[in-house]
Amino acid sequence: MRSLITAALLVQGVQGFYLPGVNPYSFGEGEAVKLKVNKMTSQKTLLPVDYYRLPFCQPEGGPKMDHENLGEFLAGDRIESSPYRINMKVDMYCEQLCISNLGRGEQKGVSPNKMVRAIRKNYHNNWIVDNIPAASKVEDDTTVTTRYWQGFPVGFIAKDTKRAYVHNHVNIEIQYHSVETEPENGRIVRFTVEPFSIKHDFEASADDDDDAEEGTVKGFKVADITNPIESCNPGMSAKQHTRYEMIYARGREPQPASGRVLFTYDVIWTENPELHWASRWDIYLSMDNAIPAKVHWLSILNSLVIVVVLSAMIGAILVRNLRRDFGRYNRLATDEEKAEDLEEFGWKLVHADVFRPPSFSPLLLAVCCGTGAQLFCMSILTVLFSAMGFLSPSNRGALIMAQLLLYVLMGSVAGYVTSRLYKTFKGKSWQKATAAAAFGFPGICFGMFIIMNIVALSQGSSDAVPVTTMIVLLVLWFGISTPLVFFGAYFGYKQEAMEFPVNTSSIPRQIPDQPWFMSVPFSLMVGGILPFGACFVELYFILASVWTDQYYYVFAFLLLVFGILIITCAEITVLFNYFQLTGENYHWWWRSFTTAGSTGIYVFLYSFVYFKQLEANAFATYVLYFGYMGLASLGLFLMTGCVGVMSCLLFNKTIFGSIKID
Repeated sequence: MRSLITAALLVQGVQGFYLPGVNPYSFGEGEAVKLKVNKMTSQKTLLPVDYYRLPFCQPEGGPKMDHENLGEFLAGDRIESSPYRINMKVDMYCEQLCISNLGRGEQKGVSPNKMVRAIRKNYHNNWIVDNIPAASKVEDDTTVTTRYWQGFPVGFIAKDTKRAYVHNHVNIEIQYHSVETEPENGRIVRFTVEPFSIKHDFEASADDDDDAEEGTVKGFKVADITNPIESCNPGMSAKQHTRYEMIYARGREPQPASGRVLFTYDVIWTENPELHWASRWDIYLSMDNAIPAKVHWLSILNSLVIVVVLSAMIGAILVRNLRRDFGRYNRLATDEEKAEDLEEFGWKLVHADVFRPPSFSPLLLAVCCGTGAQLFCMSILTVLFSAMGFLSPSNRGALIMAQLLLYVLMGSVAGYVTSRLYKTFKGKSWQKATAAAAFGFPGICFGMFIIMNIVALSQGSSDAVPVTTMIVLLVLWFGISTPLVFFGAYFGYKQEAMEFPVNTSSIPRQIPDQPWFMSVPFSLMVGGILPFGACFVELYFILASVWTDQYYYVFAFLLLVFGILIITCAEITVLFNYFQLTGENYHWWWRSFTTAGSTGIYVFLYSFVYFKQLEANAFATYVLYFGYMGLASLGLFLMTGCVGVMSCLLFNKTIFGSIKID
């Protein structure tokens, strides 16, 4: 407990530290700055789609895909080039990009065009400049709001007409910090996009094709705007950037998401001497303090209260009772007690059966514990590296790659734990147990992943992984993970079986009827709710990061909560284990696994509650959300179940090794 409190005091200094993973690039004045586009995301569908699936302006020669790592592919990122021409410290005023035909107008009984469908599904653009994502700036008559997550919307639905309007103009606001050693050069430190919808009445240039079909784009065409706002009027003596007042002036209308549309943009450069390059990600990671650190501290305190209460229960019940039991079991029995056969009572009665192998599938329990140990090692190392700052969001895909590679490398742990337990259970099918550890949980994950991939592919989502990425995953599985599982199992089987302080009889003891509060449903219900209560606040923020594209970078808090979760699972399982043995029930192997593992069941049930906050209602969304949440809950079930078994095994070896057995 003291170490947890000490670690908590260090959180404030650790949570803001990160290693960007890339060197700063200094742009010279007038140097081209690339604006890249990423997948479009929506909270209504949870299905990201490629940016150029909609009839947006394309760069000359077509968009070019960025070189992406495995983590970016698995996350659905599709980073591509864009036609936006931006130069360092060069402001642009209503620069024309292209003319695009968005398709038919909205009519009753007629299927809407792609752009309208995307706007009604609340899709957002995600742009990137110098590896930092675009913040979204929204303005009204009284306020200006900047949001640093989820990008900016493709368009909006009018409240009065319920029609879709497209954002065909953007103000690209870029802040830079001058390099101290090279004052003429600058480093980009902030990137904000303010979208507008402007109905440009225009006459296209002479070579424009009036017969353009839906979805075609007129690249880099220059048009004469017949109703220009001040920033788009070439006759103005002084150039002005597009402002909110110009867009919503009397007589101005937004641009419907149909027909031929002219896309324009402004570029606004501003020097920010206070913001340094090394700190430019801080406002994204903190989401502009949208979630104050106090919330996480309250979560920690809530978790600590649960741990303290559980520890007090164990201190009051287990320590006191065990001390009394040790005193009774280790003293010499009187003649009267021997005559009345009162020498043995309580959990000592099951000393000849307590380490008997589980009656139901020892192989399955060994494999589940091995897989749980593998997931535990992967989780603790991933959170530890993240808390140390090695997995920054600026290095896209790093977190997923770290999880995947650590899971693969921890295959030796799965093989070793499985083999040690299975040999202790006197199992004979060693090859079958090792193969089950190598192919069981990874096979379930890969099978589920293929199903999810087919669903994403049927919806045209960028979540669909290419065949080459599938091959890479198979190579990691069969080429690295599987050999490591067999390697760990080899060393596990080479060692002697675990030694127990008491011998096991050949005839199992009959178990008396158990009270209702020692039934499996009750232990599942109580065993999981306390660990879940210790971590559900951080779980909410993690789900928000996964499903609503918010940033989560308080891994120091998560490290503490993860430690509290493990301690809580161990304590509640040991407590139930003691009550079970006191009731002369020695079938504790599977009971300890399911009692601690029921935390995963609560997480899956909570996913139904969280799903109500999302706006999704499509069948594909249900399949993807509950498929992946079920897979994550299964992994947590195995991990916490392994913690429960190991805790009870250590507890039972300790208490039965502390008494004298005739």
